[in-house]
Amino acid sequence: HLSGGQKTRALLARLLLERPDLLILDEPTNHLDIQAVEWLESALKAWPGALLVVSHDRYFLDKVVDRIWEMSRGGIELYRGSYSHYVQQRQERWERRQKEFAAFKERMERELDYIRRNIAGQNTLQAQGKLKRITRELKAVHAGGLGAIQGQNWSQALRQLDISSGEWDVAAATEAIRTLPQPQNRPPRLNLRLATTQRSGDLVLRSEDLSIGYPGNPLFRAEDIELRRQEIAALIGPNGTGKTTFLRTILGELPPLSGRVRLGASLRVGYFAQAHERLNPQSTVIDELTRYHPMPLSEARTHLARYLLRGDDVYKQVGMLSGGERGRLALAVLALEGANFLLLDEPTNHLDIPAQEVLQEVLEQFDGTILMVSHDRYLVDRLATQIWDLADGCLRIFQGPYQDFIAERDAAREAARLAAQAQVQEEREERANQSLSKNARQQREKALADLEQQITNLEEQAARQVEALQTATLTQDFGKIQNLSIEYAETQQHLERLMQEWEDFLHEEQ
Repeated sequence: HLSGGQKTRALLARLLLERPDLLILDEPTNHLDIQAVEWLESALKAWPGALLVVSHDRYFLDKVVDRIWEMSRGGIELYRGSYSHYVQQRQERWERRQKEFAAFKERMERELDYIRRNIAGQNTLQAQGKLKRITRELKAVHAGGLGAIQGQNWSQALRQLDISSGEWDVAAATEAIRTLPQPQNRPPRLNLRLATTQRSGDLVLRSEDLSIGYPGNPLFRAEDIELRRQEIAALIGPNGTGKTTFLRTILGELPPLSGRVRLGASLRVGYFAQAHERLNPQSTVIDELTRYHPMPLSEARTHLARYLLRGDDVYKQVGMLSGGERGRLALAVLALEGANFLLLDEPTNHLDIPAQEVLQEVLEQFDGTILMVSHDRYLVDRLATQIWDLADGCLRIFQGPYQDFIAERDAAREAARLAAQAQVQEEREERANQSLSKNARQQREKALADLEQQITNLEEQAARQVEALQTATLTQDFGKIQNLSIEYAETQQHLERLMQEWEDFLHEEQ
């Protein structure tokens, strides 16, 4: 059985091999670890065709897209630029619409004040004309929002909206102004609150000579850790390396293989589980909340409403909830813990972008300490004060924000690449300086011919693998897609090595 991440990688590999003119991806980074997402970003940046992607991965959107289509109850709005540009433009639009609405309402009230004062006086005709005009404007705004009267003439508005029937008196116009629909800018937002009930000690977590895993299956060793109050550590690494196991070890649910973990004084730990396995799928939403935190029904409903779990939603079985709804319920439970040390395992999984933004704001203001496992690089980039990098069986501690960690990692990779390149060049020059005997030259020509034959064989093998992938795609054989994708990648890597050897041969002949 393939994991969600393996299926995603297999399908992405197949799509990239097909090289269509238009590539449509629906949440392509779901279930992928950071390393896999970075690979996907590199592939899509070099993509020659058009790309349409649905994603809640803000960092991914920042790296890949150059325009945003935002869907809301009011339709689709277009923004140019990356996700960061979109956030700025969206805020500016919201603020502009609020100002335009306030100015329109103020103008309507001024006009109505004039009408009241003059409707029965010497300026009756002017007042009646104004009343007729504002009646049409108010009807248009009630029917189609403020945008219905902006940038178009009345003939256009009359064609698009049914605003022609009936005249209003002063009382009707007054009521229409009072009930003007506010601009529908922001979607419903979580009202998440994470308050601590007591201050922890300055030292929150310390480890010594720590080894994590299971008997007979060690996962990794860790550098000695010291996490202090109000720090935010982000634990990152490939899937399956032991991140969740580490959190369970900190919680005391699993013993370390060796070494020890020590928690500080006055700690109250709150845990958000990635799979929400602590929630009972047979329980209703409201029963699950009150199981952890007994309270009157009215208070429970009010609390759940802050997490957009309203009305009949509170009587749904937990097992029937969507991933996003389960995530919001888990946050609703966590918010009542009063914890001062949060262990968060993929807290933004299944949350839409507005919910992610609220969670980020709340965590930024949290008066405690946070250790989070996350593939959400946008969240890690905004919050983390240190990065715990788990790779190759070792947990390394980087003191500093995510951008500094990435810069140091990329610099090390570039230095290694340049060193390898210099080594290849040095070996090439040494071989070029050696005099070749006639026999040696004949052997060299034979080796070159053998190399060219190997390249031809591999190119034919790659073509057969592409055909097999297309057949497996038609039959939805995900296991075969996965295996063939791996084999094709290995063939391509082998082919690239042989092509490099072939180029080296030619350079040495010159």
